[in-house]
Amino acid sequence: MIHLSQAAISEIGRLQLKQQSNALLRLTIKQGGCSGWFYDMSFDETVKTDDRVFNSSGIKVVIDDESFNYVNGLALDYSEDLMGGGFRFHNPQAIATCGCGNSFSIATSSHV
Repeated sequence: MIHLSQAAISEIGRLQLKQQSNALLRLTIKQGGCSGWFYDMSFDETVKTDDRVFNSSGIKVVIDDESFNYVNGLALDYSEDLMGGGFRFHNPQAIATCGCGNSFSIATSSHV
């Protein structure tokens, strides 16, 4: 399960309007970043056979099966501070995160 805060839902909706699209939000986990793994978010028009789809207040989030193993229980928030706005990831499976909050490490040695 993936949880979106009201602030994240509002920002995703704003980005969809800006792109004049009602596309799905695709969340993928990729190897890299300063802690080993990082979150990649994009808009996508298609659902693939190995995707899981979650609906949160009208926002459809699509996650492939492999990435889902690393983000089950993830809470996605959006906030603004003096450095600007950004999405914040709160992943219960992460054992460490980097300062930017977009990169994390996990206890398993499996690869996506």
